Amino acid sequence: MTDDLTRLRAQLRAAPAPDADARAAAIRLAMESFDALPQGTAIDPRPINNHPQRVGFLIGLQTMLATLTARPILTATTSAAALCLGLVIVLPQIWVTPDISAQQPTAVTNDVQSIAAPESAALADQAQPLALPEIAPAAPPAPAPAPPQSHALTKSAAPEMMRNREAAGMTLQSAPTFDSAATFAPIMADQIASPAPNTETFATAPANPVKTTAINPVSTFSIDVDTASYAIIRSSLMRGELPPPDAVRVEEMINYFPYSYPAPEPGAAPFTSTVTVMPTPWNAGTQLVRIGLQGRLPAIADRPPLNLVLLIDTSGSMQDPAKLPLLAQSLRLMLPQLRPQDEVAIVAYAGSAGTVLAPTPASDQATILAAMDRLSAGGGTNGAAGLELAYQTAASMTAAGEVSRVLLATDGDFNLGISDPDGLEAYIAKKRDAGTYLSILGFGRGNLDDTTMQTLAQSGNGTAAYIDTLQEARKVLVDQLSGALFPIADDVKLQVEWNPAQVAEYRLIGYKTRALAREDFNNDRVDAGEIGAGHAVTALFEITAPGSPAQANTALRYAEPTVDTGTDTGNGELGFLRLRYKAPGESKSLLIETPITAADGQTPPDTEANFAAAIAGFGQLLTEATYLGDWGWDDAIALALSARGDDPFGYRAEAVTLMRLAAAMPANR
Repeated sequence: MTDDLTRLRAQLRAAPAPDADARAAAIRLAMESFDALPQGTAIDPRPINNHPQRVGFLIGLQTMLATLTARPILTATTSAAALCLGLVIVLPQIWVTPDISAQQPTAVTNDVQSIAAPESAALADQAQPLALPEIAPAAPPAPAPAPPQSHALTKSAAPEMMRNREAAGMTLQSAPTFDSAATFAPIMADQIASPAPNTETFATAPANPVKTTAINPVSTFSIDVDTASYAIIRSSLMRGELPPPDAVRVEEMINYFPYSYPAPEPGAAPFTSTVTVMPTPWNAGTQLVRIGLQGRLPAIADRPPLNLVLLIDTSGSMQDPAKLPLLAQSLRLMLPQLRPQDEVAIVAYAGSAGTVLAPTPASDQATILAAMDRLSAGGGTNGAAGLELAYQTAASMTAAGEVSRVLLATDGDFNLGISDPDGLEAYIAKKRDAGTYLSILGFGRGNLDDTTMQTLAQSGNGTAAYIDTLQEARKVLVDQLSGALFPIADDVKLQVEWNPAQVAEYRLIGYKTRALAREDFNNDRVDAGEIGAGHAVTALFEITAPGSPAQANTALRYAEPTVDTGTDTGNGELGFLRLRYKAPGESKSLLIETPITAADGQTPPDTEANFAAAIAGFGQLLTEATYLGDWGWDDAIALALSARGDDPFGYRAEAVTLMRLAAAMPANR
């Protein structure tokens, strides 16, 4: 065998250098010989990929040479072997698949203090040509496969790749380089990251029960104009799953839709109330009382200058395309709605907080957009530091007669800097009393901290919305921007005293996280919700008349009623509505009182009232429908379809679609 190898070496040294045509022929011969090997042999299991690794090929060649003997076949194969050895020299350029995962990772900017640095803007010009061979998909071996083709990522394509990565919220520090001699490293099962755990939390409370009027005749709660719950429900249903029950807040679903309530008269209170009484769709023995509030919409010229501080979460959890990239697109929609006298500043926070944009006139959109484009995601979530810097910035912008608001955009995942949540809530309340409002825009799913978002928005006299699409961003930040940014009434509280001679029982639908104690209504130190310019607020009560077979509570045997229900001291009134509010910047509240009478009844009810009832049924069906009896999804869909009315933006049609999706979920079949 030693003599055989000696002769082979001599033949190899004597072989002439192959020309280009001969080399191409040798390549084809080698590929045909390799493909002819049985797949999965004991000698060397053949990779399924049509582009074998260089190391596997050399092992095969070594084995083939080892099986040759000194017989005449050795002489016949010497020339071919020489050409194959030459082929090995060029194989790294043809069959090597670079191990991209082993190269220099894309760098992400974590230090918020350096966000405003412009260096990343020139990265596209610094990109170098990158040679990347084509990676073919796995396929059964063909009888005579064509030689693999090599492709290069040219300099003109590299900047496009970098722009795509920047659009996903990453800042590239340098162009990656690849080692052409690297071999493909298969991904092992233990290297695949497990899906991130779902850490979502939602602000919730037990549903409001049916109450006996003779024992507890008064219902007191803070108004709520938030819409986050409806958008979260839509997000879940569009992903093919029912929303978490705690995420369902029926009043936010009802208040997601515009209603045509009468506007206040000039010189009157900043909002007016409308009361209607109608049959309950799901219970023939009860009635629905709808209370609607409509805020005044001042002319644009009459609105005070706005100082807007955009507080943007740039932590690592915001890297998802549905978070920071969607946020940047959303803010682009909002900017043209601001006026030249308005000012905008940007503060960002991750592991630390920093000023990205000093106060800038809203008319300078180019500067504002350039600052937004420099944002990237990475690092921890020091929300407390971000809030503190944002409030400091707002204070430096505020002058007499102006409105200042911090608009926090986040997924709510605060994990650094908050050692005392109660202390943070008190801090926000203090800033609220000093005249700076706080509103929240939520983004993304999986780690959405709705509980924190709701708490901060309520403490800051602001609103909470959830942005899952650009269409929702337009609704919140374009169509309803005035209501989101310009307050017309603070600490708005609603209290209804029911007449036990006319109403035996009642139930407030929704507002379970907005309940107030009866004595809180007259206490001006107790915080409540705000109404923005043009906002509409809707509340629904289900009431039961004395003697109705729909009464839920059995009469008590021993307890004496607190009110003599045999005497109607309310002159036929069903109840009495009281509203308290403060003018923005004032500390003393004003009172509005309105009786609720049978004359408020509608026969038949209008489409607005019926649609609100359909949405109330939608929300209750998502939370086990305790009080709906046999009324189900088909009934809710039919009612919503009959009451769509004027739907210029398609919101009501979308609600019907969501009902149909929910009804088709396995849990509801």
